[in-house]
Amino acid sequence: MHFLVIFGPPAVGKMSVGDEITKLTGIPVFHNHLSIEPVLRFFPFGSDSFMRLVDSFRRNLMTEVAKSDLPGVIFTFAWSFSHDEDAMFMSEVCKIFEAVDASISFVELRADLDARLLRNKTERRLSEKPSKRNVNESERLLLENEDKYQMNSNGSIPLDYRHIVIDNTQRSAEDVANEVVNLLSIPRRA
Repeated sequence: MHFLVIFGPPAVGKMSVGDEITKLTGIPVFHNHLSIEPVLRFFPFGSDSFMRLVDSFRRNLMTEVAKSDLPGVIFTFAWSFSHDEDAMFMSEVCKIFEAVDASISFVELRADLDARLLRNKTERRLSEKPSKRNVNESERLLLENEDKYQMNSNGSIPLDYRHIVIDNTQRSAEDVANEVVNLLSIPRRA
């Protein structure tokens, strides 16, 4: 079983790379907005209720995947290195997969701001993430968070797992996915 976390700043391409890895390996992708979007209908982003519900759903899903006969899960996450809670959450989720002796790896994506601003408007992103459909507001938040949070590591993460860093500014999601699968020796679909 593989637990693969793809993290990086908003609109860096986490979901797109995850989708391409799914095509290559059959490991399903759980992009972070699958838990965010339903909760936003009821509670504002970042509120206590929002955080409890999103966090609970993610943990429960990971627990069920770990107990299943699935090949694992690819999880996309906007990790803020400015918040210790994010590192604690990732550590706790990794323990779920450690308990079943899964292979655990982190892929950090980096891209320059201009590339991310373009990706913020892609049809696929807007179709999967309704809260991003107001592109002006989404872009405003992306720029605001760029100054407010550290969304890429300084080269290492505070967890003892395999961690690779890929700059995908000028690369396709398919190309990056092939590199990830090769570097992590994840079996490909027949």
